[in-house]
Amino acid sequence: MSPASKNAAHDEGEAPTMDETTPAARQGRVAFVGVGPGDPELLTLRAARILGDADVIVVHEALAPPYHAHFNPAADVVGPAGVNLASLARSGKVVARVFAGDPGVGCGVAEDAKACAKAKIPFEIVPGVSSVIGVPGYAGIPLTDGKHREVTIVDAQEGGIDWTAHSGAATLVILGVENTIGEVAKGLMAAGRSDTTPVAVTSMGTTTEQYTVDSTLAKVASDTKHLESPALLVVGDVVRWRDKLSWFETKPLFGWRVLVPRTKEQAASLSDQLRSYGAVPDEVPTISVEPPRTPQQMERAVRGLVTGRYEWVVFTSTNAVRAVRERFEQYGLDARAFAGLKVAAVGEQTAAALVEFGVKPDLMPKGQQSSEGLVEVWPPYDKDLDPINRVLLPRADIATETLVAGLTELGWECDDVTAYRTVRAAPPPAPIREAIKGGGFDAVLFTSSSTVRNLIGIAGKPHNVTVIACIGPQTARTAEEYGLRVDVMADKPSVSALAEALAEYGAKRRAAQIEAGDPLRKPSEMRRGARRRK
Repeated sequence: MSPASKNAAHDEGEAPTMDETTPAARQGRVAFVGVGPGDPELLTLRAARILGDADVIVVHEALAPPYHAHFNPAADVVGPAGVNLASLARSGKVVARVFAGDPGVGCGVAEDAKACAKAKIPFEIVPGVSSVIGVPGYAGIPLTDGKHREVTIVDAQEGGIDWTAHSGAATLVILGVENTIGEVAKGLMAAGRSDTTPVAVTSMGTTTEQYTVDSTLAKVASDTKHLESPALLVVGDVVRWRDKLSWFETKPLFGWRVLVPRTKEQAASLSDQLRSYGAVPDEVPTISVEPPRTPQQMERAVRGLVTGRYEWVVFTSTNAVRAVRERFEQYGLDARAFAGLKVAAVGEQTAAALVEFGVKPDLMPKGQQSSEGLVEVWPPYDKDLDPINRVLLPRADIATETLVAGLTELGWECDDVTAYRTVRAAPPPAPIREAIKGGGFDAVLFTSSSTVRNLIGIAGKPHNVTVIACIGPQTARTAEEYGLRVDVMADKPSVSALAEALAEYGAKRRAAQIEAGDPLRKPSEMRRGARRRK
C-alpha cells in the first residue's frame, strides 16, 4: 500500500494494514555474522548491511565497540549468555549473532545453526575475514608461495593434538595457543619437525596493538613469555617472507597514540591521514564554536552580500564558511548568492570547505597560508578596475587585525563582522587529562597558537616524552613560551603537511633505533615506569 493510500484509509476510519517491514509482520531470521579479526575496516559490506538492519544484535561486550557505527540505532544489543536465538526470530525479529573473525573457524557456529535448522528458523552465515588469513596477512606472511602449497589449520584450544600428523613440510596455522606455545613447539619437534623451523607468533593481530615475534621451534617458548593474547602461531618456511613483506607493523607511526586537539568534524581528514600511517588518533576539542551574541551584524552583512555591497568576501577559517553557510540556509539562499563576487580563502582547508559549499575561491596565498600570506597576494584597490572597494570579512570574535590592516593599506574598506565566537571547550575526561600529563600520548599536533593555550588550560601540559608537532612558526613560538620542546614543524601551514611531517619524524626515529640495535619503542614507552614489551 502506498503512503498516500495508507493516509486515505486512516482518514476514512479504516484500520491501516500492517507495514510488512514491522517485526510482527515479517518473518524473523538469524544471521551469524563474522566481523573479522580486529581491524574494523575488514568488515564486509554484507556484514555491515545485516548489522544495520538487525532488530537484535547478540555480541560479547568486549567485541562490540569498533562496530557500533554499523549497528542499527534502534537495535537491542545484548550479550550471548542465555539468549534464545530461535525464540527471538519467532517473534518476527532479525537477529544478528556476531562472531570475531569468521563464524565457521573456531567459533562454534555449527551447533547454533543446527538448532535454527531444527526449529525451522531461516538463517544465513555471513563469512568474515578469518584470523587464519587476516593475521598472517597483516604480519607480512603469505601462507603459500612458489615452493609451499599446503596449509593446515589446527585449533589447539582444547589440547590433545596428535602432532605426529603434522610432521611434514606443510605450513601450519595454529589457533588457541596463548598459554601452550611451549607445549606445541615440543610436540612438533618430538614429531620430527626441525628445531630451526621458522615460527612467527602474532598477538592482537590486525589491530594497532599488533606485535609479532619471529623465532624458531627451539626458542619460541622463551621468546614469547610476555606476549599478550590473543595470539596466532605460523610454523613453516613461509615465515621467512616477513623480512621483505612486513608492511603493517613497519608503518611510520604504528601504534602511536596521537592527540588531535580539534573537534571530530574538523579532525576527520587529519585523523584518517594519521590512521594511514598506523597511528591511533584521539580527538579532543579545545574550543567550542558558538553563534555571535547579537545576530544583527551578520544579518546586515548577508543582506549587503546579496544586494551588491561588496567586491570581495574573505574566509579565514572553515568555521567562518560554516557560519555563513548556516546563515544562508536560514534565509533560503545557496552558493548562487556569490555570483559576481570575488572570494578569497586563507588556506587549503578553508578552500575545501568553500568548494564543498559550491564556491571556488578566486584567491589564495601562494606561500604561507595565513593572513600575512593572503595580504602578500592581494591586489591593491584600483578605482578604474574595481567598481566597489568594500570587502566582507566574516570571522571569529578573537581574530587578529593583521588582515584588516593589510587590506586597508592596499586601499580597501573592510567590514569586519563577527560570524562566530570561540570559547574554551570543557575539560576532557579524567583519563585523557591523565594521559596528557603522564606521557600516555606519543605525540600531540598543534594546529594554532590557540590550541596550545587552550589545551594546556583545560588539560595541562603534555609530558616531556610526548612529541610536539606544530603547524607553523607562530604556533611553535607559542608552544615554546609554555615550556614545550617542539620536535616537528610542517614545511607549510596545512594539517595534511603537519601529519606528513610527523610521519617522517616517526620513520626516521624508527630507522635510528634499528641502526643502533635498540628495541623499537614508541615515545610513550620511554617514560619512567612505562610498560615495556619484549
